[in-house]
Amino acid sequence: MSGLVASRDITLVPRACAPFIDFIYALRRHGFSISPDQTQAFLAAITLLGPRGMEHIRRAAIATLAPPIDRMGAFETLFRAVFHGEALPAALSLPDDDETVVNDRGGVGEQGEVPIEHDQGGAKASALERLSTRDFDQSDMGLTAFRRALPDALPRRHSFRQLRVHSNGAIDLRRSLRDIVRAEGDLTTPRLRRRQEVVRRPLIFIDISGSMSGYTDDLLALAHATIQAIPRTEIFTIGTRLSRITTALRSKDKTVALARAAAAVDDWNGGTRIGPALMAFLAIPRFAAMARGALVVIASDGLERGGHAEFETAMRRLSQLSHRLSLATPLAGDTRFRPETAALAAVLPWLDDLVDGSSAHTVARFMLTLDRPAPRASVAWKEKAHALGH
Repeated sequence: MSGLVASRDITLVPRACAPFIDFIYALRRHGFSISPDQTQAFLAAITLLGPRGMEHIRRAAIATLAPPIDRMGAFETLFRAVFHGEALPAALSLPDDDETVVNDRGGVGEQGEVPIEHDQGGAKASALERLSTRDFDQSDMGLTAFRRALPDALPRRHSFRQLRVHSNGAIDLRRSLRDIVRAEGDLTTPRLRRRQEVVRRPLIFIDISGSMSGYTDDLLALAHATIQAIPRTEIFTIGTRLSRITTALRSKDKTVALARAAAAVDDWNGGTRIGPALMAFLAIPRFAAMARGALVVIASDGLERGGHAEFETAMRRLSQLSHRLSLATPLAGDTRFRPETAALAAVLPWLDDLVDGSSAHTVARFMLTLDRPAPRASVAWKEKAHALGH
């Protein structure tokens, strides 16, 4: 195999799978969105086909990995580089760690700093991946009242599950007819049913980059209170990596929960790659399904490092999937704040809310209003600017 892919630990899969796994890594490193489900489908297709030749492998790759038509040239080049040992053109070369890592296992990675090449961004936003652990302040955040009020404050949706009721419901015809048959034709009290209502799932992303270091402890405490109130809540951290910390925060003991969260994330106080991290979330089908009909709250300053194209694309897709998409930024705590940076201006049309995220309490107060109608973020900020004479 060529030097295209750095050596990786593949002891968990058969040695014969190594070239196929290397091909997946190569595609991801060069901007192709390949989900774990697609990887499994690719390997299953190879098993079914034999394969008898490289053309079978190539066709299986195209069928299961679904490369975009406009990137077929790059796809074919990478295929030949991995499976035929051809040299990779310089135009396709990328930094070794350009891929956004998704952490859903809670492990602690190796320590170190990996430079990531990006353009200019916010003053405090960094392009450096800084792998580290973190200890959290265990002080009482006074979120008990929030935890009690949250279930009644969030919007609800109808589930597919039916509940038996005694009034204010539709007739359950099948069970009512069954009762009539059992009573040998006598009319009985009809059975009624109604679709159960459930609280919409909160989906919270917490920016843990260096520019948000002063807010992380409070936001994690808020996330813990939210998941205790609404068990279906999903929590992710975003920095240079995407990490799912839902399982860690399910412990009722806040001290234990935050300690587990600290151990589950490797990139505390590192660089800022909001767009790539959100795109990595959307590329995994079981993660993207969590956003469908959800209340998505992103706690971030929005200081995206480099170009904001991926950030804008991710927010557009989240807006289409979610019931409500909100960005809570500590910058909005300043009365002089305006969403005028390139990144914030680009994502503003897709936001339902752009609110003050300067403390856990301001975010908590906002979350308790999620069931109330409000103008879209672009309209609200336009009206605010007009009122101030800008």
